Parts: sequence; structure tokens; C-alpha cells
Amino acid sequence: MSELLEPTEVLDRTMGTYRRAAPLFASGAGAWVTDGDGKRYLDLISGIGAACLGHGHPRLAAALAEQAGGLGHVSNLYRHGPGEELSWRLCERTDMDAVFFANSGSEANEAALKLARKVQVLRGRPHRQGLVALHGGFHGRTFGSLSVTSNAAYREPFGGMLEATFVDPGDFDALGAALEAEPAALILEPIQGEGGLRELCPRFLRAARELTEATGTILIHDEVQSGGGRTGTFLAAEAAGVTPDVVTLAKPIGAGLPIGACLARGEAATALVPGDHGSTFGGGPFAARAGLAVLDELDAGLQARVGELGDRLAEALDAMAERHGAVFCRRGRGLMQGLVIPGHAATAVSGLFDAGVLACTAAGDVLRFLPPYVLTDDDLELGLERVDGVLSTLPSLV
Repeated sequence: MSELLEPTEVLDRTMGTYRRAAPLFASGAGAWVTDGDGKRYLDLISGIGAACLGHGHPRLAAALAEQAGGLGHVSNLYRHGPGEELSWRLCERTDMDAVFFANSGSEANEAALKLARKVQVLRGRPHRQGLVALHGGFHGRTFGSLSVTSNAAYREPFGGMLEATFVDPGDFDALGAALEAEPAALILEPIQGEGGLRELCPRFLRAARELTEATGTILIHDEVQSGGGRTGTFLAAEAAGVTPDVVTLAKPIGAGLPIGACLARGEAATALVPGDHGSTFGGGPFAARAGLAVLDELDAGLQARVGELGDRLAEALDAMAERHGAVFCRRGRGLMQGLVIPGHAATAVSGLFDAGVLACTAAGDVLRFLPPYVLTDDDLELGLERVDGVLSTLPSLV
């Protein structure tokens, strides 16, 4: 390993926004990463849900190598094949009409909020500027997306935000009242990621669709973490039979490369015109080629594999929740799951790290797993064995 990669304080000049683990990761293969000392870790978090094809994936590597040998970055002043093909394929998969490419989930949500306001302006209702979101929702760190993120601790250090009203998931009356106030948009996650892997019930999702249509409110589904095939279907909301006006994607659709997508249908698809919004890097050739590689793999059988792995993961975690007194319950769907471990989720993450498994927390008390889609049967069994072992060391709830 190069001396320039040694994990020293002198070399690490990044701002102190992350509490990073000490080892310096040097290589990866499949669902495994290896640090500079040669220790291997089973990656059950895949870059917080982004590296869906794991590490060193042959199709992804070949696509990016081919792109590197040809057309590089050209900005959005010009057309290029990978971006246009990805736009068509994503719209076909999501039942949307058009897409704006960004570099992250936060940026995709920022575009969605601007888009919702623009639709209201075009309708002759410029007073409709407010936003409605759900308690437990997390939509990003930019000012717009942060305004609809419910955790006040994320917002308060930065002063005033956009006007937003928060309602509890499942509170039909509160949602109806908030929408009667004529906001620009309602934004929600079908499965709340950072909020603790809380899945919204299908009846609430359908009610949100009906209420937004009745009140002229733009419905935005944030599927940055739950979309891209992670829950067994390409979009988590497919299970409820609900199609929003706007849906945002990121994380797995780039297989680790930075890309976000704000997709819209109907009048929302044509609301933005030249000068309204933009992104220098969004949907560039490299990120688009990564997105196409992900879609190719999903079409070749990986989507069905995610569903199979998700069912097995759920069954095993349910059994652990029954067996270990430290666990309250399992949450999530597909390869987006976790265990509620009140007071000890962080301890479980630390124990798993020592055992060579990467996981993280959500909402403080949830041990979260977002494994790569390429997890093998042996990987899954080994990971579950190590999780089981760590859970056995935690104190019981009662």
C-alpha cells in the first residue's frame, strides 16, 4: 500500500463532519472490503445503501473503463448517449415522463421541491409555497431538503428554513388538515430510512395520494434509499399500488457513483424550462454508465435475487428478535432491514465491526442493514451467524 494512504492525522484534512472508524479501507471484492492490515469485513451497509453491486463488479468495472477510454464529461449543454438511455429506462421503470439528473439524493429532493412550487405558479397559485412532510422523515442536508427533515437537531444549527408542517405517519386527520391549508407539496418516504426503517402502511400511502389529488397538492415520494430495487421491487411504493407526481432516486442507481434523479409525470414533467434549474455534473457519462450497469443487472435476474435474499433476511431477523431479549422487533423490507435494539444499537454496531461486519444505526435504536445486492448465500449465512453472536452479548430489555 502506498505511504500516501496511511491513515494519519496529518494526511486527513477533511472537515470534522463524520465520526470515522479507524481502519483505512484499501480494496474490495463482492460484498467484502479489506483494510490496509489485511483484515476483511463483510459489508452489510454498502456505503449506506449506495454500492448495490458491491465492490469490483465486472459489468460495472468494464462499463466505466470503456467510458474512461472515450467520451468524458461534457456538461448538460450537450447530449450524450448514456444519459439519454438512462433517462428512458428510468422513466419506463417508474411510470414517469421526464427526469432531472443531479448528483445526490439531497439534490434530487431539492429539485423536486422547486418543481412543486413551479407547478403551483403555472397553475396561477403562487401563494401555495408551504410544504408538508412526516415526522421521522429525512430528505437531505441542503436547505430545502433539510426544511422537510423532521429532526430539529439537524435544522436548528443553521437558522431559518422553508415553511414546513410535519404530521405523524398514519395520522389521516392531521394529514387532511395540513393539505387543506393548500401547501405546494407533500413529501414522504414509503419506507423511512434514517427515521428507523419505518414502513408506511399501504392504506396511508393510498390516502395521501387521494388527498393530494383532491387538494391540488404535488405528491413527492422520496425513494432515495428504498428505491432502485432495494425492497424487492424497483420502487417500494409499488407494493401499495401508488404512483406519485414526482419520485426521487439516488444511492443504488449509481452503484457507488454520485447520481440522483428527480422524475416527474404529467404537468410536473414539463414545468421546468431552461434557466429554472441545472447541474454541471448531473447525469454525466460516467454516472449514467454506472446507472445502466445497475439496470442491466436487475434485468438479468438480480431484482428477483434481491427479493429472495430479502425474504431470507427477514425470516432470520424475525427469529433473532424472538430469541434475543435485547431485540424489540424487526423492521423493513427486502435488503433494507433492521432490528430495534433500544439503548444498545450502537453497541451492536461496534461489536459487529470487531467481528468483521459493517453495519450502522438508524434513529438511534435501530441496527440497520443495507447489504449489496450481490450478497452470496455464504455471505448471508456468515453475516447472520455473526449478528446472532453479537446479539447474544447484549442485555435483555426486561
